[in-house]
Amino acid sequence: MKIILINGSAIPLYEQIKNAIKENILKNKVEEGEQLPSVRTLSKDLKVSILTVKKAYDELEEEGFVESRQGLGTFVAVKDSEVKREELQKKLEEHLQEAINLSIQLNLDKKTILELFEILYKEGLDYDE
Repeated sequence: MKIILINGSAIPLYEQIKNAIKENILKNKVEEGEQLPSVRTLSKDLKVSILTVKKAYDELEEEGFVESRQGLGTFVAVKDSEVKREELQKKLEEHLQEAINLSIQLNLDKKTILELFEILYKEGLDYDE
């Protein structure tokens, strides 16, 4: 699992850790049921406070991405595929909104945007084959 932190970012370190772990889970880079590094180990690896990692793990647990097992550690939660799909769909909607905002700044009309989407979508399908 790869976590890159940006010091001096407007996003707090615990949130960067939380988002990176969540991203790894959503992209299946960390499997359901897999044990995450201990709070102490991850804090040492990332050179951050134990409390920073603990806060990230606590929020991930509140959101249902991980679960703590007394005496065993923190594990990726076995997620309902519908919950995972919903999370990914929210992310897609955010990216589409960002694309729409950029297209407005560029004064692109709807036809041009849809044309570009069709081309990129088709290329994406061709790439998977």
